[in-house]
Amino acid sequence: MLLFEVLLNGVVLGGMYALLAFGLNLQYGVARIMNLSYGEFLMTSAFAAFWFFTLYSIDPLLSALFSVPLSFVANWLIYRLVLTPLVRRAPNRDALETDSILVTFGILFVIQGTALLNWGGEYRGYTYLAVPVDVFGATIAANRLLASSVAYALGIGAFLVLRYTRVGLALRALAIDPIAAQLVAIDVPKLSGLAFATGGAMIAAAGTLISMFLSFNPSIGVIYTLKALIVMILGGVGSMLGSLVAGLILGVAENLGAYLVDPGLTLAINFAIFLLILLLRPKGLFARG
Repeated sequence: MLLFEVLLNGVVLGGMYALLAFGLNLQYGVARIMNLSYGEFLMTSAFAAFWFFTLYSIDPLLSALFSVPLSFVANWLIYRLVLTPLVRRAPNRDALETDSILVTFGILFVIQGTALLNWGGEYRGYTYLAVPVDVFGATIAANRLLASSVAYALGIGAFLVLRYTRVGLALRALAIDPIAAQLVAIDVPKLSGLAFATGGAMIAAAGTLISMFLSFNPSIGVIYTLKALIVMILGGVGSMLGSLVAGLILGVAENLGAYLVDPGLTLAINFAIFLLILLLRPKGLFARG
């Protein structure tokens, strides 16, 4: 039963990892921008949930009604004002990736530095639904269960939108070939901005959910950007289904490794799985072609 509890917690964690990768897949797989400041919006939304809850006793899920739209607008403005000039002047995708990495690296330090200046470097957290729940004989915290349920709902919702709507079809076409998409009257700049902003909204939602059961500080953004990148590459760039599967693999493997070996080796386990799958499937589990 203890092993089942470990696996259940791994599935919960995997849902969070999948949600992280969904947003980055929209920004990199569709908008074709490698955003190194991605995790900073997770950090800021986690702090927003913390301050709303501790100062005003507002439920974290309600605080997301503030942080998620704000992150959407902030990411849209970053794309329109900062990244669009890079897209226009870049002679090819490699040049665009280099420029976007450098620019978003700078944005990372601006956001992180501002947070450190205002909130300090110590870890913060709050107690929310920290009660045990029995799931088929296994015990799991209610906050983790709620967070993972919302994460899976958001992920499945994003997958259905991409799969069965006209906007989703256009975004998938853009992910495959932006030049061909332009030839069939798809507004590439507009949809790229939408994808980038939606990715920012999804990482803000993930930040709110993660804050419900994990502590955080202004420096955690880099760690979650790295994890999102690992999950996205494992699943295949542009593949939402791949992000879900890779997130589950990583979440279960982390928990099993912590239980069977050592909790301090979770990052090493991440990279071991990452290297193994890349050796077997260099383009990811669900890569096109």
